[in-house]
Amino acid sequence: MGEELIGRLIERLGEGSVRTGADIPPNNCVDASHLTPVTPRAVVFPRTTEEVSAVLALCHAADQPVVTQGGMTGLAAGAHPGEGEVALSLEKMRGVEEVDPVAGTLTALAGTPLAEVQAAAEEAGFLCGIDLGARGTATIGGNVATNAGGNQVVRYGMTRRNVLGLEAVQADGTILTSLNKMMKNNTGYDWTQLFIGSEGTLGVVTRVVIGLHPKPAAVETALLAAPDANAALAVLARLQARFGGELLTFEAMWSEFIAVAVTRIKLPEPFAERHDVTLLVELGTTDKERMTDVLGELMEEGLVADAFLAQSGQDAARMWAYRESVYEYGQFQGNQINLDISLPRGQIGQAVEDLRQLGASAWPAAVQVIFGHVADSNLHVVIGPLDGGAGYVTPADKKTVDAGVYEVVRRHKGSVSAEHGIGRLKRAYLGYSRSPAELALMRTLKTALDPKGILNPGRVLEEA
Repeated sequence: MGEELIGRLIERLGEGSVRTGADIPPNNCVDASHLTPVTPRAVVFPRTTEEVSAVLALCHAADQPVVTQGGMTGLAAGAHPGEGEVALSLEKMRGVEEVDPVAGTLTALAGTPLAEVQAAAEEAGFLCGIDLGARGTATIGGNVATNAGGNQVVRYGMTRRNVLGLEAVQADGTILTSLNKMMKNNTGYDWTQLFIGSEGTLGVVTRVVIGLHPKPAAVETALLAAPDANAALAVLARLQARFGGELLTFEAMWSEFIAVAVTRIKLPEPFAERHDVTLLVELGTTDKERMTDVLGELMEEGLVADAFLAQSGQDAARMWAYRESVYEYGQFQGNQINLDISLPRGQIGQAVEDLRQLGASAWPAAVQVIFGHVADSNLHVVIGPLDGGAGYVTPADKKTVDAGVYEVVRRHKGSVSAEHGIGRLKRAYLGYSRSPAELALMRTLKTALDPKGILNPGRVLEEA
């Protein structure tokens, strides 16, 4: 049946759009989770929604499992192929099809990199509210599939809040089209919201309508030193009270993170003294005087120990260099464990201390840093090889770290995934953040929309 299916796929899409064996590109064999590469049975490269429909209809009839692939930047192994799966790559479905300046919307094919979506919005005088570090490679379809977050969630929300409409293909090839451009549309069940964050397990997203935002007239950037997490949260509350929706970014970097940036990445010390929490703040305001006044108040109250307000774009870039230094860790270690978690704001300070104690006792030689968006309750925990060397994290090390960190998350009633999704790597811990009734509902939805279980099997939920 396998060879017959491959023949039918070639007949429908053409030989150049179906690759097998040694012709499969290495990029389609491994995603950013860095599991052992697996060569799928075939990789198909549809160019239209109709071709996606044809592929899924053929695979559905043959009971053939399919894994959907976008930019391959996912860290939860959602796009990493399994043995015998057909990989459905959307990389040929690329391009911004329309920017509607009256509606304030943008329509793009799912395989379009986020950076291209952002550039098209910018060119039209708007701003795309979705932004994350992998913007040059991550696709808008992948952002929708994982409900990606990023740097400006405090102002513009997760991907879900920015999506107005979708086109998607169901497991049996049925095309669903709701390319809605309206803010209000209460016409029954909103299936589009169900597909957002479903990680390709309920259907394959092929087109996205994004609601755009006005560009801020100006952006003021500041680097602040806070004595501890509680002070940092008090700073956040003050900025939100005084600036409201003008607060664009609120990033926190704990002292271990800054230490690595200085000693390993060779950035200069941000302040004369090292403080427990360094904050990177962006405000969409033209009132620099008001910002200066508020920072002065915070310093007088002891909530901010030191502050640096950017006077130029170069200053802002230097501040962002600290936050983005984590992308340079390949300079000194082969790979690392990247965990994204959410915690209730009131639990963040104690949870960070618990994670520090866990690292000191369980993997004392490893690099462990904590940073995150904080305003949206999101922390990132990055842990290098447990022996502290320049090598690679082993699968056994990953299991050890996951079990320890997620137990801290469960104890503080947090989420094991803030924005990266569940995929295969977090599947065993989904019950730490979801109740049995919720998991049962997820399985009911999965069975209803994908009764044969061919879409991204083993991702999010255990296979039936």
